Amino acid sequence: MKYFDHAATTPPYEEVIDTITEVMKQHYGNPSSLHQYGLDSAKLLQMARKVCADAMHIAPEEVIFTSSATESNNLAIKGAAIEYRSRGRHIVTTMIEHPSVYECCRQLEQLGYEITFIPVDERGKVSADRVLQAVRKDTVLVSVMQVNNETGSIQPIEEIGRRLKKEHPKVIFHVDGVQGFGKLPLLTKEAGVDLYSISAHKFRGPKGAGLLVVRKGIRLFPLLAGGGQEAGLRSGTENLPNVVGMAKAVRLAAHGQQARAKQWQALRELLIQGIGQQEDLVLNSNMDGAPHIVNFSFPGMKAEVLLHSLEQSGMLVSTKSACSSKRSEPSRVLLAMGKDMDTASSGIRISLGEEHTEKDIRELLAALSKAVSSLRGLKGGV
Repeated sequence: MKYFDHAATTPPYEEVIDTITEVMKQHYGNPSSLHQYGLDSAKLLQMARKVCADAMHIAPEEVIFTSSATESNNLAIKGAAIEYRSRGRHIVTTMIEHPSVYECCRQLEQLGYEITFIPVDERGKVSADRVLQAVRKDTVLVSVMQVNNETGSIQPIEEIGRRLKKEHPKVIFHVDGVQGFGKLPLLTKEAGVDLYSISAHKFRGPKGAGLLVVRKGIRLFPLLAGGGQEAGLRSGTENLPNVVGMAKAVRLAAHGQQARAKQWQALRELLIQGIGQQEDLVLNSNMDGAPHIVNFSFPGMKAEVLLHSLEQSGMLVSTKSACSSKRSEPSRVLLAMGKDMDTASSGIRISLGEEHTEKDIRELLAALSKAVSSLRGLKGGV
């Protein structure tokens, strides 16, 4: 089997696995304990925090360890909304956010907050002008993803952040960086991002480890009450093996970003060219999207039918985001881009990893051509 679903999750680096194993064996002390084993674990935890901070060019105290990007996104959005509720109860986000942001905002709506969901254009991009125009006196937070997880569209984070800080300096800016970290250049402080979420298993770290960057001066209402770990923002005993494994993956992801992006970009262009030669297929991604994601549709054919046909040829791809793929609804992201129901119901996502070569892409395109030919007669009937 050849795996083309790296936007869902990635195989961990061997050195990450070795690190996790070693920490589980040698450092099982609770970092909050006062004895030597606890102190050793606490020291290792702080080392992991510094490694992450150095790789991301931030201060160690700006790193908050969580269990996932879903937790990071919830802490960022709900934590800011509750902490700053005296300023207002209005939040601005987009129509194409990951469910961990989109549904989080829907929950806040039920609690009396007002959410403005900004639409995107046919390329899946949000306009910085529309985001800024939506900000009001009672807006407390703007949340925009860096890279869309289904189509790979890159959002104008730097422009939004710079203008937001200039025109509305009290509004907090959160960015879901799950599909951007390790694939695009690091966001600098000049981008005005206050809160930034990432997930370790998206860049070859372990599942069950996430990180939220909280800029100095930003306060959040903690969602978990308890022992006060992670500067009081995330109570609960730290998952030390996964945190240390994530720190190693963070360093590797940040260090090799440019080389990987160059490798993926060439493969992505080959993939897009091949898909464009299939008259039954509709390309949903843009040429200027993230280097590792390509999305296309086979209108009239359910996405899972094409997915399983490709699987029979040894090619593993995905439909929508992994978190939404078991739902039968059409893609919310593709509908927001103005696609019709047939196209939004038949989206396929291919996402690349470091192991992929030109030969792999050509084999995938051959399998795709074979699958489309065999399914063409079933369009509209499946």
